[in-house]
Amino acid sequence: MIKVKVFGSGSSGNGYLVDDGQSQLMIEAGIPFKKVEPEMDFDFSKVEGMLISHEHGDHTKYLPQFIKRTSFPIYATVGTFQALGMAGARYEAMDKLEPTRIGTWTVIAFPVKHDAAEPAGFLIINDMGERLLYVTDTYFVKYKFNNINYMLVEMNYSNEIATENDQEGLLNHGLHNRILTSHFEMKNSLDFIKHNLSPSLKWVELIHLSDNNSNAELFKHKTQALTGVPVMIAPKRSW
Repeated sequence: MIKVKVFGSGSSGNGYLVDDGQSQLMIEAGIPFKKVEPEMDFDFSKVEGMLISHEHGDHTKYLPQFIKRTSFPIYATVGTFQALGMAGARYEAMDKLEPTRIGTWTVIAFPVKHDAAEPAGFLIINDMGERLLYVTDTYFVKYKFNNINYMLVEMNYSNEIATENDQEGLLNHGLHNRILTSHFEMKNSLDFIKHNLSPSLKWVELIHLSDNNSNAELFKHKTQALTGVPVMIAPKRSW
């Protein structure tokens, strides 16, 4: 069974660990290494690699720390590495929609829509055939996936809450417009989850909730009503 540990989720920093009891994958480097280290019991020996979805700082700010303190390879699209200005043996470019073998895992990077160079979501499959879908920082995904067991999916904001905050002067109008074209709104996220539902789905964890434009209880209720499986809200853990 795949388990996920959340180091942090949201605009202040993102970091996750995927573990099936045999080996591990890390996703994103937006949390300081010194905060991740105790969460890992100071043991990175089972980590096969780190996936980076795109170059924005809340996903990559502490990547140099991980490069310095660990030995596992870093995986991302060519566009993401170019935007980060990174190249070398530690950096493994992923071809979009092509399986990449990472230790005991198979990962498929797929394009998503976001204001970044070449952002990607990930379909992560372990050697037992369990399938985890990871989608963050996007306003649209055109792909549909079969037999998904676990979902880590962004549900960033409610348009109603963001509009109200905008009208009351609590949200910068320009920021509101950017959110609309860069992140999963509640209804779009629910639609994506609906189109990827499977009888084998075991749980959903909602990630990257906006600090001021989301409603965790509403999001959880809506997702549980749709899926009929346990739904978790990823903790923000501002460091």
